[in-house]
Amino acid sequence: MANAIVVGTQWGDEGKGKIVDLLTERFDVVARYQGGHNAGHTVVVADRKYVLHLIPSGILHPRKVCVIGNGVVIDPFALDREIEALEAEGIVVAGRLFVSNRAHLIMPYHMAMEAAEEERLGEARIGTTSRGIGPCYEDKMARRGIRVGDLRDLRRFRSKLEANIELKNRFLEGIYKRPPIQLAEVFEEYCEVAPRILPHVADTAEYLHRASRQGKSILMEGAQGTLLDVDHGTYPFVTSSNASAGGACSGTGLGPNQIDGVLGISKAYTTRVGSGPFPTELNDAVGEEIRRRGVEFGATTGRPRRCGWFDAVVGRYATRINGLTTLVITKLDVLDELEEVKICTGYTIDGEPVDSFPVDVFELERVRPAYETHSGWCCDTSGITAYRDLPSQARSYLERLSELIETDISIVSLGPNRDATIILEESPKLQALFCRN
Repeated sequence: MANAIVVGTQWGDEGKGKIVDLLTERFDVVARYQGGHNAGHTVVVADRKYVLHLIPSGILHPRKVCVIGNGVVIDPFALDREIEALEAEGIVVAGRLFVSNRAHLIMPYHMAMEAAEEERLGEARIGTTSRGIGPCYEDKMARRGIRVGDLRDLRRFRSKLEANIELKNRFLEGIYKRPPIQLAEVFEEYCEVAPRILPHVADTAEYLHRASRQGKSILMEGAQGTLLDVDHGTYPFVTSSNASAGGACSGTGLGPNQIDGVLGISKAYTTRVGSGPFPTELNDAVGEEIRRRGVEFGATTGRPRRCGWFDAVVGRYATRINGLTTLVITKLDVLDELEEVKICTGYTIDGEPVDSFPVDVFELERVRPAYETHSGWCCDTSGITAYRDLPSQARSYLERLSELIETDISIVSLGPNRDATIILEESPKLQALFCRN
């Protein structure tokens, strides 16, 4: 079996959770490689909805192993609540979930710092969830972070915590005029949660290497999407980690020669949350209709997502950045009632064509999308399970997307349930993800 990466190709929220859940039966291990609990995966199984923020959606499959890799930042209380919620549903987590001892811990001062900075920025704010993700990554890169493994030695943990709180309180009190963080209170809370987290903690890089050597297949998933990658996204309106496929190696410890393919996930239209440029955004009745039909509200925050037409410029860019093997299109059914659908095929600035996706957000804010208009199919596709049974207009739309983004489409999702999916099993590129050469 192959080792594969699942990656979002837009601004996140592409439906990765459902696709990972769907593909897990073909893999032995599912590993998360970056992000934190600011992301949310919604999976529907037998009409029951599960919302997961840290644990890979593969946990919903009995006998599958899930890994939270070293590239993830972890709020231990959020993780503990997620484990409890799964166990309350009868899902066995013990022995099936391993958390990297190298993953960094989100602390109360991270959340306090992020909320204070967003307030200070005012209208220029990034639009973060204020869950401490960015400041935790900042401390990681500044080499003052506290890792999950530090919970095994509470004396060492307290020493690091004391030094960090002293530093953060200088900012909170002196610059942001916020109340200080109390060392004793934080230490006590983390001491209480540690025994519930530590049974899951392991050297996950070693575990994944051993599993791969034994011939087990690994499915790696990231949070957010390519356009939110800290290096390749719409900086500074990005997340604080590498959400593109390249982050899978650094975030799990697996080498690039152990990756056999990359599966991109894209909605049949485009959404984004928070601030930042969005060339195909629809601030009209059509955009509102897409939001309503697609239930485009954040799984974590409940914030309404901005909605727009499919952007093939973004799609081509994501194909190159991630080295996509093949693509999944999700939420095609959301477009069922539209009489016409549009595809952005290119950009212009001041009337001149733009050759590639602009890396400068100020340029991206100036682009004007060039659209193709296609006939809608105006019928319900939600129960269709074979590609040939899709309306001809829907097939034409998908085939044009594939042509424009220069990637084969091998899976089409038509709703949140597992079985509301068309899998083109005959696709050689899809098969390449399931069978190692």
